[in-house]
Amino acid sequence: MNKDLIIIRGGGDLATGVIQKFFRAGLKILVLETERPTTIRRTVALSSAVFENKAKVEDLEAVKISDISEIDNCFNQNLVPIYVDESGKSIEELKPAAVVDAIIAKKNLGTNKSMAGITIAIGPGFVAGQDVDIVIESMRGHDLGRLIFSGAAFPNTNIPGDIAGKSAERVVHSPNSGIVRHVKKIGDIVAKGEILFYVGDTEVISPLDGLLRGLISENLYVKKGLKVADVDPRKDVDWNTISDKARCLGGSALEAYLYLRRKLDR
Repeated sequence: MNKDLIIIRGGGDLATGVIQKFFRAGLKILVLETERPTTIRRTVALSSAVFENKAKVEDLEAVKISDISEIDNCFNQNLVPIYVDESGKSIEELKPAAVVDAIIAKKNLGTNKSMAGITIAIGPGFVAGQDVDIVIESMRGHDLGRLIFSGAAFPNTNIPGDIAGKSAERVVHSPNSGIVRHVKKIGDIVAKGEILFYVGDTEVISPLDGLLRGLISENLYVKKGLKVADVDPRKDVDWNTISDKARCLGGSALEAYLYLRRKLDR
């Protein structure tokens, strides 16, 4: 077992909050991502490195690596390595001390207790004590960030969290399948009915007045119904820093790791 290595599955905006907590704690991290991440809050997601070869979010700098032999070189430069490995095949080879599933897919995409001595998962789709050691509640509210030692997180409601009185209406889903072509960029102030981007030849318009906080990568092929953008009704929101929810989940994931590590070390 590589007792100094922690693998985090996922590099999206919420996962980046997890990565930051582990990074600041001085732990060695490898992030596994898909070949074409569908992250929409890209300015606060290290998954952007998959397309751009590098990404910076606050004090985190990540680089895309092509081979796991490059991991130590990243650590020596205080960089977070991002490796394309959707299935998690490298986990068996690397034998990390811990695996944290921060994909937030609302279902289990393969993470299980056999992957490492410590396994943690965020959100619904996992059963603590069965699939992983600890599950972390991801639903906003009183229990956000709670460690679950037995059982599952609240099921996915498919209803986005309420922001300034807006919930489902602030999230944009692709009207059809096709290639994304941007008109606006993240951080732009937009008006209801204004064109944000195209999917194929179809215009995708803003559902409300606000700030374009999330927008899927350009030139990406998307399927009909996929979440592709997010308009925040608060026009003064900071879209370049990690969100409160991501920080909360990150702190809980670090707490879970330290708790389990202490139990193993006894």
